[in-house]
Amino acid sequence: MQDIKSHKRVNDILLGPLERPALQWFAKHMPAWVNPDILTGIGVLGAVVVLLGYWMSHINSAFLWLASLGFVINWFGDSLDGTLARYRKIERPKYGFFIDHTVDAFTEVLVFLGMGLSPYIRFDFACLALIGYLLMSILVYIGTCVSGVFKISYGKFGPTEARAVAILANAVVFFVGNPVVETALFTMAIYDIIVVTIAAILMMIFIVSSITQGVRLAKADSKEG
Repeated sequence: MQDIKSHKRVNDILLGPLERPALQWFAKHMPAWVNPDILTGIGVLGAVVVLLGYWMSHINSAFLWLASLGFVINWFGDSLDGTLARYRKIERPKYGFFIDHTVDAFTEVLVFLGMGLSPYIRFDFACLALIGYLLMSILVYIGTCVSGVFKISYGKFGPTEARAVAILANAVVFFVGNPVVETALFTMAIYDIIVVTIAAILMMIFIVSSITQGVRLAKADSKEG
């Protein structure tokens, strides 16, 4: 098992060239009284706002913008807490790893629960997407323990891109509605299709990556034996 302090962090995402300078700027200009724990709390607050926004979209579709604001707040807190700790050189590796990822699991549940409570996404489809996201989270954490590589992006896609897709989908639904697509095989709303597609992709990545990693570890153990 790898020491947490020696973990290599891999976050090669599509929006990285924009995200990394922004996070560094925020970390540099953050008031001294703001610490990583406060930012983690802000991330949770963002997830609560997402849930409320989706739930209240039953009243008016304009509340989708509240859900989108929640994604931005969640990104700000969740992405900046670790960056601030590293910038100020106040990392607490074990505590940070534990708190960050247990909180992540909780916020993921809030976000997908909110989606399922909206009038635009079937609850069972939202749960499928949550399962896919949690499976990927488990893969990341186990992979970190056995390989020492904390890989949170796959194919240039990570949590930041997932938030961006959700915000874009919210905007599309607000402006053009949530039209239903009818085929010989299924009848589904556009937002349902987006969520099911993401769930399928996450589960496929989990299966393929798990098998690949398992084979690699089996060979490595055989050589050591």
